[in-house]
Amino acid sequence: MSIKEQLNSELKEAMKAKDKEKLSVIRGLKAQITNAEVANNNQELTDEQVGQIVLKEIKQINESIAEFKKGNRDDLVAEQENKLKLTEVYAPAQMSEDEVAKVVSETITEVSAESMADFGKVMGAIMPKVKGKADGNLINKLVKAQLQS
Repeated sequence: MSIKEQLNSELKEAMKAKDKEKLSVIRGLKAQITNAEVANNNQELTDEQVGQIVLKEIKQINESIAEFKKGNRDDLVAEQENKLKLTEVYAPAQMSEDEVAKVVSETITEVSAESMADFGKVMGAIMPKVKGKADGNLINKLVKAQLQS
């Protein structure tokens, strides 16, 4: 079942259950997907593109949580954390840290990187391989760690 089909199915369930928070999250995601389709000349998005939209939303929620924590707004932190839990359900499966570390070491070998001067070359080679499957910050951290050792 595609992410869009899952969203439509769970939208109906949330409406029947009168789950306002879940309904709000699903409607927000559906609106972002629709906006992306309109921007894409009304062509239906692939599941990978929809996954990118979900990951972008998760990133925005995490940024909001960080800002609310800085401002000591515990009420808004709790609200955003709940929204994050509901949104993460629709995110594509992510690679584990071990899997990412393996891809990083393989790529470093492929591009013959030896120092931090080759950081950009390594990142440029890795990102297309793991796009949408791994967090950029994790990749960045692992590449730096392996190039510095």
